Amino acid sequence: MSSQHANAPYYFVPGPSQWPVLGGASLLLTMAGAAAWVNDLAWGPYANIAGILSFLVVLYNWFGNAIGESEAGKYNARVDTSFRWSMSWFIFSEVMFFAGFFGALFYARSITMPWLGDLDHKLLWPDFSAVWGNAGPAGTIEAFKTMTPFPIPTINTALLLTSGVTLTVAHHALRLGHRGKTAFWLLATILLGVTFIGLQAYEYIHAYQELNLKLTSGIYGSTFFMLTGFHGFHVTLGAIMLSVVLYRVMKGHFTPEHHFAFEGAAWYWHFVDVVWLGLYVVVYWL
Repeated sequence: MSSQHANAPYYFVPGPSQWPVLGGASLLLTMAGAAAWVNDLAWGPYANIAGILSFLVVLYNWFGNAIGESEAGKYNARVDTSFRWSMSWFIFSEVMFFAGFFGALFYARSITMPWLGDLDHKLLWPDFSAVWGNAGPAGTIEAFKTMTPFPIPTINTALLLTSGVTLTVAHHALRLGHRGKTAFWLLATILLGVTFIGLQAYEYIHAYQELNLKLTSGIYGSTFFMLTGFHGFHVTLGAIMLSVVLYRVMKGHFTPEHHFAFEGAAWYWHFVDVVWLGLYVVVYWL
């Protein structure tokens, strides 16, 4: 069980750590490899993969240190408050991240497309129709079909909404001290998330092979895959976070009063749910 925090210091200050500089170096290697990769340099893929793997090692050890400090009773309510503010600002940064992509979609759809289709541009592009999902006015994009909300996106919406319910049930069980029920409902949440990811992968295969819809399919294809792809990436991260929390629950970590790691992962998962609802309406329905 987690140690009580009554004897924790006024505010715990960790000692010098090598993980921040190693994390920065691994991210630099990751991005350098990615830049080289897209420019067709032979060493790019290897550097990118090495950077990702090294960053995962850094995260594993860094978070392992934090977990050890927590279980040793070094964190008190003041540290808990710092963690809550940190997670809140992190989620806010993620909100702004997705706001940028939603803004790009809005600009292309509600400003640029009507502008290209107005009377002043009919002489340049007489065949262009200002209807969203077009291939652009210049005729350089291969024909494609747009995505519809049925059936996979709607199924995925139901899956994520259900996962929000199961995660809330798990949280209530943890607050009541029912560790077995907490683990069960956490596992159900993770499985729902994994199913979501699998269905999204199938949707991408369908888009590429049957609809000819690709990342290069004009502004429609790029905004579709960037929004849904980054959301799927966030679902993957959320599932990993919840898996770590599940492991800690099974190891006997957390108490009904002290379980911020659970709460932080839950905040992130609910944020992912809310983003999907906006994405589902704006990308698939409108």
